[in-house]
Amino acid sequence: EVQLQASGGGVVQGGGSLRLSCVASGFNFDDYAIGWFRQAPGKGREGVSFISSSGGIITYGDSVKGRFTISRDNAKSTAHLQMNSLKPEDTAVYYCAAGETGILLSNPWHTGEYTYWGHGTQVTVSS
Repeated sequence: EVQLQASGGGVVQGGGSLRLSCVASGFNFDDYAIGWFRQAPGKGREGVSFISSSGGIITYGDSVKGRFTISRDNAKSTAHLQMNSLKPEDTAVYYCAAGETGILLSNPWHTGEYTYWGHGTQVTVSS
């Protein structure tokens, strides 16, 4: 069974940190790029960060640059999103997704090109 299990969300004060994890199973994690997306109620899905299958190419959304760090450990089939200096506007459900690197390099925020999606984890940042 193909799964992407996102975890690590919670409630944190502004300026705090959270570390999200995305554990994959049921497919060859090494062959897939990973994207992190977020969505708040009533808002569209926003690209947060992207990492290629090898980890050699990394992209961040403008709103999180300098604050978030994406990483992956292919041996553990796991990707992480370290979120520092959190702001109330970071409040959203965060989703990880897996897709073919070659397709996504030109547009890592193209949600329709991701093959697998996790169910997401809630991040709430208080004022």
